Amino acid sequence: MESKRNPVNFFLRLMAPGLVCLVLVSGWFLRSRLEGEKPVIATEIPSFLNPSQEFVLNLSDAKSGIRKVWITIEQNGKETVLRDDLYPLKGSSDSSPVHMLSVPVKADVKKLGIVDGKAIFRVLVRDNSWRGWFHGNKTAIEKEVQIDTRPPEIVVLNRIHNLNQGGAGLVIYRLSEPCPVNGVMVGDLFYPGQAGYFSDPGVHLAFIALNHLQGPETELFIKAIDQAGNTTKSGFPHHVKRKAFKKDTISLSDSFLNQKMPEFDVEVPPDSRNPMLARFIKVNKELRETNYQMISSAVISSDNKLYWEGSFTRLPNSAPRAGFADHRTYLYEGKEVDQQDHLGVDLASLQHSPVPAANSGRVVFIDFVGIYGKTVLLDHGFGLFSMYSHLNSFNVKVGQMVSKNDILGYTGSTGMAAGDHLHYAMLVRNTFVNPIEWWDEGWIKNNITDKIKEVQSTIK
Repeated sequence: MESKRNPVNFFLRLMAPGLVCLVLVSGWFLRSRLEGEKPVIATEIPSFLNPSQEFVLNLSDAKSGIRKVWITIEQNGKETVLRDDLYPLKGSSDSSPVHMLSVPVKADVKKLGIVDGKAIFRVLVRDNSWRGWFHGNKTAIEKEVQIDTRPPEIVVLNRIHNLNQGGAGLVIYRLSEPCPVNGVMVGDLFYPGQAGYFSDPGVHLAFIALNHLQGPETELFIKAIDQAGNTTKSGFPHHVKRKAFKKDTISLSDSFLNQKMPEFDVEVPPDSRNPMLARFIKVNKELRETNYQMISSAVISSDNKLYWEGSFTRLPNSAPRAGFADHRTYLYEGKEVDQQDHLGVDLASLQHSPVPAANSGRVVFIDFVGIYGKTVLLDHGFGLFSMYSHLNSFNVKVGQMVSKNDILGYTGSTGMAAGDHLHYAMLVRNTFVNPIEWWDEGWIKNNITDKIKEVQSTIK
């Protein structure tokens, strides 16, 4: 046989399958080690850096894994290394490749001797590929950044701020530099400041409010955060007057429950002894909170224009039926079943009375809102809103500009209303405030318009 005549050929035939496998494995290994996919830097480098700023770079390399991360900052020809890290190589006996990495970066510029002004921020990432003569694929980025170690300055432009518990106010201040976050903290509530009313772009208006539970002990201060993240807080002179609100008791009748509760599609336990009462309690608590969140979403932004002028009007020829922040205790068969606060004023006139806009503004919301029924919201500018609820019908559209006394709709008993009336409310951002202040021309003059005129007289 040929194999016996030529032992070399016989041996090569035996070895051929192994050689093929070896070649294939070697080819696969080389292709994997010579992969050309570059690492990914997924984080945008900030444009401004402050002394205490820390951010995270999200890095990834899906194939051979991250090997090296090098981060520097250069200013005036001097380059400072912030990070120079090596990570496990692929194939090492004690670890696996790092495919995803979050790298914290903190440029303590004062400690590093870096001063305010421009600098170059650089990031270099290499992977474990054998590309580039075993240096690996690399991704490098650099960005010009602004070093800013000085916090903004705040100058309060009004000297007197008299506030009522459950009431509103106005703070006007000047910032020394643009601050994307600025406004007034009232306890744990934040009221953004807005520029645009005055010719000086540094002057900001902030309508503020104390909710009906915030009294004289509430902390108030202005807060500003500049583009680099530097923060300044500034107090301002103020006096908060405590208010006591009415307490009321409402007895729930079966006729009211049977009339109103079928309108609300809420689930109650099937074994409830009184399903209509159980539905009322759920509506009065849970749906009320859901409705508030819906209203809050509608007033999250406001035009930086003062659309309104003078005192706000109330429903003509109407009688008050409930006041702002009345604390209501609900009784059924003489036993307490719930407690809630009434954050508006109920006004009753003739059935289906026309409802005028209390002042000029823009219609930002028209919808059915649970316990409030058919509701309209007007934006009067700089975070001030008015709300009209329990309407029978609408007469305006979202986006429409209305003037004071334009008809928005007609009174009704939609929502959880026992009879035809208007539930009227005022809000500063998402805080309900006492409408009586805004019906008072003297209060508006002393607390709003005179402050604006005082600042206008000082701006050239």
